[in-house]
Amino acid sequence: MRSTEPWRSFAVDLACTRCERELALDTAHNLCECGAPLSVRYDLDAAGTLWTREALRLRRSDMWRYREVLPVQRAENCVSLGEGMTPLLELPRLSAQLGGRRLLLKEESLNPTNSFKARGMATAVSRALELGLKHLAVPSAGNAGSALAAYAARAGLRATVLVPRDTPAAFVEECRALAADVELVDGLIHDCGKRVAAGRETQGWFDLSTLKEPYRLEGKKTLGYELAEQLGWRLPDVIVYPTGGGTGLVGMWKAFEELEQLGWIAGRRPRMWSVQTQGCAPIVRAFHAGEERAAAWENAHTFALGLRVPVAVGDFLMLRALRESGGNAIAVSEEEIATAGRELASTEGIFASPEGAATWAALRRLESIEALGDASTIVLFNTGGWYKYAEGWRRVLEL
Repeated sequence: MRSTEPWRSFAVDLACTRCERELALDTAHNLCECGAPLSVRYDLDAAGTLWTREALRLRRSDMWRYREVLPVQRAENCVSLGEGMTPLLELPRLSAQLGGRRLLLKEESLNPTNSFKARGMATAVSRALELGLKHLAVPSAGNAGSALAAYAARAGLRATVLVPRDTPAAFVEECRALAADVELVDGLIHDCGKRVAAGRETQGWFDLSTLKEPYRLEGKKTLGYELAEQLGWRLPDVIVYPTGGGTGLVGMWKAFEELEQLGWIAGRRPRMWSVQTQGCAPIVRAFHAGEERAAAWENAHTFALGLRVPVAVGDFLMLRALRESGGNAIAVSEEEIATAGRELASTEGIFASPEGAATWAALRRLESIEALGDASTIVLFNTGGWYKYAEGWRRVLEL
């Protein structure tokens, strides 16, 4: 059955995540004047009164089923390719290696353009359309660029994607096929970000960099809503999440807070574990040093390109979520990722992205050092598919 409910969002304004400055929704914004990310606020008291979990039964089976807590104001501005409501898969054979703990995997490779980036870009492009923006730009390690290109094409907007020169050809060709302008930049993703900042001033681009605008975060938070719904409104004990720019981790933490305010969940939130690689681990280093900000990582390198993020504007938000949750942060090696990727594929039939494989590598290590405590339900995230990383996988699987 199809719902006849009208489209409604309970979004009321934007607030700075550091200084709490308030800004209106009807104007396009990047960072706050203080340099921190902005976040959408909702009238959750009204939402909790007028919107119920039972209403979801008649909803579309994508992330827009949660439209009341998404920022898009009008249905005609929703730019969608069917993103969200990805499977939450049981991993029974790998669970047996964890002494009977229940292990699940959120399979994000089934999103449009083969990654979780579709969630954030669907929301950001929808709001860009709603706000009358014409030319969007993003620095990317690959997947974010593909997602922007697809959603901009769907919306009839222009897109420019900046990627490091060593980005695998599959990402570049996909972006170009989707009509995006692609620029190859010498350096890493933060160097691409500098080029976007320059283009914003000289070419009128709107910057969709991770957490440098408020709406990609809102799409990513639907990971948390879906996880709660798929588990019968009970949250897992531990979430193991691959962390680059951090919108997924920060977004889920925001979702859990909103769900509590709505009265839809109760009890302890999951312990959040951030996974990075030994070749680029700024959040891990800052977490264990007790720092509130993460210094830039020098000479970043890893074939898990989504984790090759030397510096992140939302570093303090990631560290805050890890500490508030009672979680932790861990870095794994390329060899561990290769072993984990092979094991996920051969044991459970899931050939993950390197970032997804890194979560199983981390969990294997955590179990070996008895760091999981009494956790009975654990969720891993595979944030994308393998095939765009074919060159990297071929190289490391020969180790």
